[in-house]
Amino acid sequence: MHRGESVPFFESRTWSHPEVPEDLARLRREAPLVHCITNGVVTNFTANVLLALGASPAMVETIEEVADFVRIAQVLLINVGTITTRDAEAMFEAAAAARETDTPWVLDPVAFGALEFRSRIVRELIAFRPAVIRGNASEILALGGETGGAKGVDATVSSTEAVQAAVALAAGSGAVVALSGEIDYITDGSSVIPVPGGHEMMTKVTGMGCTLGALIAALLPVTGSAFRAATAASAIYAEAGERAGRDARGTGSFAVSFLDQLSTIGTEAAP
Repeated sequence: MHRGESVPFFESRTWSHPEVPEDLARLRREAPLVHCITNGVVTNFTANVLLALGASPAMVETIEEVADFVRIAQVLLINVGTITTRDAEAMFEAAAAARETDTPWVLDPVAFGALEFRSRIVRELIAFRPAVIRGNASEILALGGETGGAKGVDATVSSTEAVQAAVALAAGSGAVVALSGEIDYITDGSSVIPVPGGHEMMTKVTGMGCTLGALIAALLPVTGSAFRAATAASAIYAEAGERAGRDARGTGSFAVSFLDQLSTIGTEAAP
């Protein structure tokens, strides 16, 4: 898909856009309670990312509690990364409660298209109307009915190749689609905002995409706009990744530096 072919592309959004630090500052002031049903590989990192940015994470996942907690939290994240049958039941309970209470929520369809069980669960979850669907190029292509070429949870095609599928998915589902990759693309089905930046080491640290979904969720209740929340989250992540990459000696120090950058970005004194 090329610019102007089907939907208009807006100017690229980066940290320097005034809305982005404004949205982050509001997140820190309001400290929204984020209900995370996420995968076991990234639970700790997700909580630390949200804390670094000023949000309040809660990892409430048992089926006996999820619906009640949705009614307490400002926003819900559902990530199917390490899904089990019991997890799926809890996800349906939470998504149904979110629909009932008009609680905004984010769906991360990890490895959609690679395995039938998780793919079926994701299709059923989309019927509960997530505000945002965040995925990599392979996942978004597969959701659009195309061959995504995934290798496990990793994409094997570029985000640019999946923009048309992202636009179609947004138009068909009613969700904003946040397509992650070397360039992130955010679309509501009628327009697209590219978000460049980041660092190549972000692909070597577990949970970068999953925690981006958590940040999108945290921004949803404070911006009041799924499109703006997803765009700001991608821009914040790209900037923090670039800064962390300048300091890191390898992937371990990058992960630590990334958390440091998230905790300090936007708090720098004016020159």
